[in-house]
Amino acid sequence: PENQRLYPLIPPRILSPAWGLAGSPSRQRRHTLPASEFRCLSPEDAIGVFEIEREAFISVSGNCPLYMDEIRYFLTLCPEMSLGWFEEGRLVAFIIGSLWDQDRLTQESLTLHRPGGHTAHIHVLAVHHTFRQQGKGSILLWRYLQHLCCQSSVRRAALMCEDFLVSFYEKCGFRTVGPCAVSVGTLSFTELQCPVQGRAFLRRNSGC
Repeated sequence: PENQRLYPLIPPRILSPAWGLAGSPSRQRRHTLPASEFRCLSPEDAIGVFEIEREAFISVSGNCPLYMDEIRYFLTLCPEMSLGWFEEGRLVAFIIGSLWDQDRLTQESLTLHRPGGHTAHIHVLAVHHTFRQQGKGSILLWRYLQHLCCQSSVRRAALMCEDFLVSFYEKCGFRTVGPCAVSVGTLSFTELQCPVQGRAFLRRNSGC
């Protein structure tokens, strides 16, 4: 459940994780990058984002939630609606979202950013393959919801997913609002929403 779109979400490849201590274990680390960092993404991160998507989704189903031009579009227009998790400077997981101005998601919401909207539409959540099965997807989603709380115009987060992922998102605080109006080929989706204002998101030892 850590790689999905909320449209057909699909799994990832990024550069090989060749970061660690050089030489013997007793030698000091030479880099000054933080061990773990969360920050909004920028257009310069687009290649790393797409590498994760390509391995996570295209290699599995031949489809991709966001292609390179769409990634750059959202990271240029609304970088504040994204969040990346970096380990020692390398992207290991990310969420890309945009603002939407209707109560429910529509086909147009897949490709548009509506600056006056009050809904954060989560397009993609993906985790690098070497970091899966570690709970990073749910941790990143929790951090993202906290991030949205700091944006006064955002009232809710919304996403679409296949039925087998519904329980994962419900454990993270989302509630099912019904079948999604969006379809992709023969795939159909369930829409879920989560209020973000006036609410504290508490981390749990299980689930999220």
